[in-house]
Amino acid sequence: MGSNWESFDIFTAMYPNFIRHIKRYVSLTDDETSLLLQQIKPLTPKKKEFLLQEGQVCRYNYFVEQGCLRMFFVNDKGTEQIVQFALENWWIADYMSFGMQRPSNFSIQAVETSQIVGLAYSQQDELFKQLPQLERYFRIMMQRAYAAAQMRVKFFHDFTKEESYLHFIRMFPDFAQRIPQYMLASYLGITPEYLSELRKKQ
Repeated sequence: MGSNWESFDIFTAMYPNFIRHIKRYVSLTDDETSLLLQQIKPLTPKKKEFLLQEGQVCRYNYFVEQGCLRMFFVNDKGTEQIVQFALENWWIADYMSFGMQRPSNFSIQAVETSQIVGLAYSQQDELFKQLPQLERYFRIMMQRAYAAAQMRVKFFHDFTKEESYLHFIRMFPDFAQRIPQYMLASYLGITPEYLSELRKKQ
């Protein structure tokens, strides 16, 4: 686990959500948990620090223990377009770049100073051989992520901008207050000025 992580107990004390989240879906013995912890990389990115920048290869799948990350691209007008946030207990990566190990079209950045667990592509297959139940865990995570992406497409086509905003704040009321207004506007595909108008209606 590296020189900064001297024991199993230290890691599980500082990153309790990581193992707890996996054990919600699959079984892990103490020995298997210890093996898993030897294969991951704890990270503590500061606010605005990049974990991935466009043009780099996405080499890690990131689990958010505490904090918030965002994934975005810069469009032809030079404007950032946020496509995903990741809060506590969420995974985030550019899965095309990660799975094919080719340059990414996205950037991943810490919105807040965060505690992150990284699973490297280079170690993933070997880890799955040693702990095959993790393949089931990640299949479930990918199914949930894909379902969420499908629903977002539906909302994009079915909802007005105002309806999308109201749905978002109903689903994530604390988070809507937690992130900068311009980031929420970017995610919803509206201007910060229009978002300000919508908030005044509440």
